[in-house]
Amino acid sequence: MPEPERRPRVAGERRPATDAEARALASAVRLRILRLCLDAPLTNKELAARLDRNPATVLHHVRTLVDTGFLAAEPARRGTRGAREVPYRATGKSWLMDDAGGPAAGRDPSLAAFLEEVAEAGEDRLHSNRLGLRLTAAEREELAGRLHAVLDEFARRPADPQGEKWSVYLGMHPEP
Repeated sequence: MPEPERRPRVAGERRPATDAEARALASAVRLRILRLCLDAPLTNKELAARLDRNPATVLHHVRTLVDTGFLAAEPARRGTRGAREVPYRATGKSWLMDDAGGPAAGRDPSLAAFLEEVAEAGEDRLHSNRLGLRLTAAEREELAGRLHAVLDEFARRPADPQGEKWSVYLGMHPEP
């Protein structure tokens, strides 16, 4: 049996998010939908079950992500009971957005999505580290740039179908 084609998951240049794109990424639920649809297409019904949410609510989020190009509909298929189902796959576009989905009104959707995913996976499966540093503004920019470069390199690599799924959350904050 031939090995499946390994295409890069992310392609393109980083750019500022439009207002609509930023609003689309300012939701922990939408970020979780993108993560769930990263490696395999899922239908609205499958997403609702995975997220333990109402299918109508999830459909609203799916439509927002499709309208802004973060999710793409795949060809419709017949479900187990013969109903028409549309699977959706993440496009990888969210990684290319600058200043999108960040803290708004004191909340961070990336952090909220991360905490929900850790709660689902189990805190005992979390690999985490902390480090306190004293940095000049230039050093902080250098560190952030280098960390982003490593993440960008891995985001642009083709996914290995045999690989284990992992999520990475990186947060930096000034100390009081």
